[in-house]
Amino acid sequence: MRVMKSKYLINSYLLGSCMVFLLAVNPVFSQNGDLQVIDKIIAKIDNYIVLKSELENAYYDYLSSGQSTPPDLRCRILESLITNKLLVAKAEIDSVVVADEEVDGNLERKLQYFISQIGSEERIEQYYGKTIEQFRDELREREKEQMIIQKMQSVISEDVSVTPAEVKDFFESIPSDSLPFFSKEVTVGQIVKIPTLSEAQKDKSKQELLGLRNRILSGEDFGTLARKYSQEPAAKNSGGDLGYQPRGVMDPKFEAAALSLKPGDISMPFESSFGIHIVQLLDRRGNLYHSRHIILIPETTSEDIERTIQEMDSLRTLIKNDSITFEKAATEHSEDKGTSSSGGYFLDSNGSNSVSVKELDPTVYFTIDTMSIGSITKPLTYKRADGKQAIRILYYKDSKRPHQANLKDDYQKLYHAKLNQKRNRVIAKWFDQAKGEVFINIDEEYNSCDILK
Repeated sequence: MRVMKSKYLINSYLLGSCMVFLLAVNPVFSQNGDLQVIDKIIAKIDNYIVLKSELENAYYDYLSSGQSTPPDLRCRILESLITNKLLVAKAEIDSVVVADEEVDGNLERKLQYFISQIGSEERIEQYYGKTIEQFRDELREREKEQMIIQKMQSVISEDVSVTPAEVKDFFESIPSDSLPFFSKEVTVGQIVKIPTLSEAQKDKSKQELLGLRNRILSGEDFGTLARKYSQEPAAKNSGGDLGYQPRGVMDPKFEAAALSLKPGDISMPFESSFGIHIVQLLDRRGNLYHSRHIILIPETTSEDIERTIQEMDSLRTLIKNDSITFEKAATEHSEDKGTSSSGGYFLDSNGSNSVSVKELDPTVYFTIDTMSIGSITKPLTYKRADGKQAIRILYYKDSKRPHQANLKDDYQKLYHAKLNQKRNRVIAKWFDQAKGEVFINIDEEYNSCDILK
């Protein structure tokens, strides 16, 4: 059940703001049983297009969400798809861009979350029939497009604000029989530490890589050895080849090692945040460089784990004795980037630390289900989405029972709902003005939608 829910979550992300990445065509069977693929362009917005399959997949994804279905749902979704493409087209005209580092950072966080929900990289590869690197490469353009859309929306609606009085009026305008019902919500934080590897374990991997380096220098093929020995899953297909990458994307230590080489040279073994590498620089073109590597990930020993558990137990004692707040300890000591920036707390899609138990990782939920509010667990060993073993402590700060929406408990949700309502009105007004500034053509099949009127 968890896997099916996780696949739905990933597909929903891939759809984005009514944007489709997978299932880009609609398969149908001809009378003789042969599989045929039917699709067509239903809208052109400058250099961007909307496919019929995008509309249909977004439509059926909405139906599967269980929400009420308005009679003009397809028209609304098509207008949303066209608006998104118009936002991207106008961003290009107005020179609104997002940095590659931001795109890669966002993508990696989402990908690691998906992996944690599905269970492993291997299960994602099995489900989608492609390596995790191929999956990442294909997701990257969609992530970049979504971030450009979000940035354009922010630029357009940057002056929109909401007052407490508006939130109150918004809440009171909702009929009592239409107020949403929220499931149980919890406020939970974590502090995570990855066990520090012993120098002996690191030296063992470095010696092994030195041997591989010498074999390459003696004439053996780098790619063949990478496929056989590298502990990067994608190396089985890529031979360790990372392609051309812009500066500032890869791990800083990896990039420094690669860029210190001349084309063709192979580095001595070095450590990055991912493991121990040797890297070969293949080519440089301005801000881009082409490299390949072999990585070994030293195994964590029981001594490494025990040492980290003791460190975490000492930090837990300081928190319990009020020598340091949980939030400060998480910010300063946690190695989980997804939660350390929020004082250790898990956040929902609106940035609130009051999270529905439906959105919480099952392992975390089952742990806090045995805890009392205000308590902190002893150090717990668990496996992160990237496969690394880690130690964490969980803090169960607060809980809200299932309830119907009210101003006191759900002010932040109502605030964001009102803010989004006002932003949507501003963006709709912008669309009416901007649609005359770019070329837009919509298939006559959808004339009844009156999107351009």
